[in-house]
Amino acid sequence: MDSPISAMREKPLDGADDVDNLFRASEKEESRRPTVDPEDSPYAIVRATVSNKDDTSLPTITVRFWLLAVPFTIAVSLFNQIFWFRTLSVTITGVIVQLITLPLGKILERVLPPKSVGIGRFRFSLNPGPFNAKEHALILVATSSATSIAYAVDIIVIKKVFYMQDTPLLGSILLTLTTQCIGYGLAGVCYKYLVRPAAMIWPSQLVSIALLRTFHEEDADRRGSVSRMRFFLTVTLISAIYYFIPGFLAPFLSTISILCLAMPGNVTAARIGSFTKGMGVLSFTLDWNGITSSLASPLMTPFWAIANIFVGFIIFVWVVIPSGFFGTNTWDAQNFAIFGSALYKGDGSKYPTLTMLNPDLSLNESKYAEVGAPRMTYMFAISYGIGFAGLSAVLMHIVLYYGREIIQRFRESRDVVNDVHCRLMDHYPTVPQWWYLLTLTLSTGLSILVCEVYGTDLPWWGLLLAVLMAAFFLLPIGIITAISNQTPGLNIITEFVIGYIMPGRPIANVTFKTYGYIGMAQAITFLGDLKLGHYLKIPPRDMFLAQLTGTILAGISNVLAAYMMFAIMPDVCTTEAWYCRNAHVFFNASVIWGVIGPNRMFGTEGYYSALMWFFLAGALLPIPFWLLARRYPNSWVKYINIPVLLAGTGIMPPAYPGSFPSWFFVGFIFQFFIYRYRQKWWARYNYILSAGLDAGVAISSFLIFFALSNNGIELNWWGSQPDCPVLENKL
Repeated sequence: MDSPISAMREKPLDGADDVDNLFRASEKEESRRPTVDPEDSPYAIVRATVSNKDDTSLPTITVRFWLLAVPFTIAVSLFNQIFWFRTLSVTITGVIVQLITLPLGKILERVLPPKSVGIGRFRFSLNPGPFNAKEHALILVATSSATSIAYAVDIIVIKKVFYMQDTPLLGSILLTLTTQCIGYGLAGVCYKYLVRPAAMIWPSQLVSIALLRTFHEEDADRRGSVSRMRFFLTVTLISAIYYFIPGFLAPFLSTISILCLAMPGNVTAARIGSFTKGMGVLSFTLDWNGITSSLASPLMTPFWAIANIFVGFIIFVWVVIPSGFFGTNTWDAQNFAIFGSALYKGDGSKYPTLTMLNPDLSLNESKYAEVGAPRMTYMFAISYGIGFAGLSAVLMHIVLYYGREIIQRFRESRDVVNDVHCRLMDHYPTVPQWWYLLTLTLSTGLSILVCEVYGTDLPWWGLLLAVLMAAFFLLPIGIITAISNQTPGLNIITEFVIGYIMPGRPIANVTFKTYGYIGMAQAITFLGDLKLGHYLKIPPRDMFLAQLTGTILAGISNVLAAYMMFAIMPDVCTTEAWYCRNAHVFFNASVIWGVIGPNRMFGTEGYYSALMWFFLAGALLPIPFWLLARRYPNSWVKYINIPVLLAGTGIMPPAYPGSFPSWFFVGFIFQFFIYRYRQKWWARYNYILSAGLDAGVAISSFLIFFALSNNGIELNWWGSQPDCPVLENKL
């Protein structure tokens, strides 16, 4: 289930409280300050993390950058795309890239000769001096496109696997690149409003800046303690060795379901206790990847957010779901599995999606009249309701908590003369507007070509409408992201719009959604990276080059990796280990919104029309807690965040219920207990521990796949059986 917001926030490395509280603290502090030093930022959270100095002599786009950014972008995008198909996916994150490229950059600093070479009129040094934070940040920016999978790959996969349609390789590459790059052209229009102003803080970028400054401005070794780098390497080694057990020898350790083990033939017990196919009661995992495959690392998420998400999980999964499923049997829920993204007929049999379509994939009305609308698992239906509620809740939350600030900050954004970071950045030439316009024009033109030639079923005017929607929402949502770290998504709105305009067109629906939703999301990502460069005083043209290079390399690599998986594993997305959870959800969304259409599913004609009330419920829910927080500003009520509470639960499926209790337990230990009682250790090692665990899992997964699984080497014993076999084929 696509989450309507990206609501989880990371803590600054200095061990301060979460970004939201720091932001409010800075406001209180400024109200007490008669004047603000013009040689520093007017905001405390920025002053605490960002340097107000700049060394203009530091090199940025260097030979070291190309030697590290290009291979890492390709390798990370290939790795992440391959393991995106895996049921418990493995991802190399930006933090891992940051940590691994640090020693490699230092090695290149030592081994490359300080020799100047020339290519035509251009001359450059092979080794221009010490490996610095600006170079490191540019490598991170380039590879950041590879750490997340291009959204358009979902279209390619569902066309191949579920709709049995091949897409030419060139068409797939153009589809992926245009959906990723079209937002970059839109971003240029908003640069002076969302990047240059001091009022646009972009709190999420402060974590990367803190880590980069730690690496490049502090001595990693402290007397009497282990260096961060040594700690990272040790954790990585232990994690890689250990993951060989749940990753190959005993997969059951990834999804331990106590009730299924105790009552293996009891369907009710399995529905209640299954890690992957039920409610996850008394389920847990001894696999780090089982904890983080769908949720952000609990070591990188502040405890207030962890608590909100887990409370939402308890309310919806352990209270609402059993009440509706076992109690009232709402929507004939017991005819279907309790959890999963599969679609069914009314009698519980598999919904015959392909037989409902004409050769051009449009809906066959006579077939539909015979079969009727699809039914969903109860948890899948509720997750859509939560998605509806989350969309309206985040908008209401932003209006209530940040409405005045948004207006104030937008007014402030027009006056950026006195901001020290803007004055320092004025030493560097800006990106010409024609660069952005050219990117937008080329991307839009190629997008129209893709829509008209490569079987997306979306007419040219639909593509332009998607781009206009992305452009319309970019500035307001960009302001929300820049000051509150929350990004409302356009996925549900875009599905709704095109679903009503073009019902019965699944590929057109997902294509429209991708161009609209990802077009804006990529623009927000690019603007955030530009703010990172703004804080670090990296020339904007270098940032543009690094981001665009990484996006193009990562997009092509994603497509090639997907086609490689199609060739290596003809049964990909159909096995227990390689189930492609995201692709299944994406496909079923294409059926719900595209084949059937929102009116027949959720409108007046729909079996699930009651879910539309969740829009109203989501809009109303933040109000009482906002009133209570104003009445009792120093109480725990101020930590209740309805959008965050809803967002975590709204990602099931594809997220598994069983991962939430283990995720909360680990988060409680590190983000509450250790943070409160061992704060020095937490500040020094917490993020490094998370990165080391991620790196170890990634390395071990890579070795297991290519050395064992790819060669047909598998173990078949009790510990390798699927979770709760009594619910087999009920995903």
